[in-house]
Amino acid sequence: MKIPGGRWRLLIPVVLLAFAGVMIWWRGPDWHAVGGAFTRVRWAWVVAAIGLNLLSVITRAACWNTVIKQAMPRPRPGFPLVFSAFCVGLLANVVIPGRVGELARVAVLVRRVPGRQGAWGTLLGSVVAHRMFDLFPVTALVAWVLLTAGLPSWAITSLAVVLAISLVVFAFAWLAARRRDTIVGGELGRIRSLLTQARIGLGIMRAPLPAATAAGFQSLGWFCQLLAVWAGMRAFNIHQPIDVAGVVLVLMNVATIFPLWPGNVGLLQAAIALPLRGYGVPYGKGFAFAIGLQAIEASVGVGIGLVFLAREGLSLAMLRKMPQDAAQVEEAAQEHEHARAGVSG
Repeated sequence: MKIPGGRWRLLIPVVLLAFAGVMIWWRGPDWHAVGGAFTRVRWAWVVAAIGLNLLSVITRAACWNTVIKQAMPRPRPGFPLVFSAFCVGLLANVVIPGRVGELARVAVLVRRVPGRQGAWGTLLGSVVAHRMFDLFPVTALVAWVLLTAGLPSWAITSLAVVLAISLVVFAFAWLAARRRDTIVGGELGRIRSLLTQARIGLGIMRAPLPAATAAGFQSLGWFCQLLAVWAGMRAFNIHQPIDVAGVVLVLMNVATIFPLWPGNVGLLQAAIALPLRGYGVPYGKGFAFAIGLQAIEASVGVGIGLVFLAREGLSLAMLRKMPQDAAQVEEAAQEHEHARAGVSG
């Protein structure tokens, strides 16, 4: 039976997740050991990990807010609205495959700045700039972990490729930000107009002090996340130094570079539990810790994401369509402005 509208594609993540579940159950850890690890969880450390993850979200949203200040003229969205959009994006990344959250948070802001020509492209550029500020703390984290604790060879290869690509993208973004032409008109065409507005969103890369401020916020967010991983290890009675928490944080991000299914559940747990065996952590206990750690992070992203989704008057069903709808609204606004310019000319 053919599912109308191409909706069969929505079943792909479900099938992959079901396959992952079967493989985990068949070739997974000793589930009695996993269950035993959960019975000995220290909940005070869980609360601490959740609080640190929340602080990480706040500081990373502050980084994006700093980027937007350099990209958009007044009146621009305030931090409460930027934080709301950022949290909706976190929720979208958890519940929808393909990292749709980066577009969803832009769509939330576009809805709140009606009539602002070029807002869609400018905010997309701000998201790119925001992600570029991950390069500094990630590079420092990887270098520190390699010097103090080491990483599996498969992770080193993946990180080398990702960091090389990130450096190329960062250089391209920095050079694009140097260009000063920001004229947007109908004669440029829609694609070039969007790219021009996106380049405006990279404006922070021409401002050293705001760029340093944004980098500081993003680095603080990563540091809070590192402490959250360490607190999670304590919650599961894994008494290892903080450099081992750095190993876990790096491996978490490597395992979720390509979202094959929601959260890459199972793959992420194995990517964490297997290396922890080298530090004397039984596989079952490490697997339980990885489940708990992912649940802690998801509780923050999903919890506050749902709160702000409701505040925006949206639903999960609408969340999937938001980027497309916002882009269509932006395109219609630009066509209207071009038509008015043609009449007045």
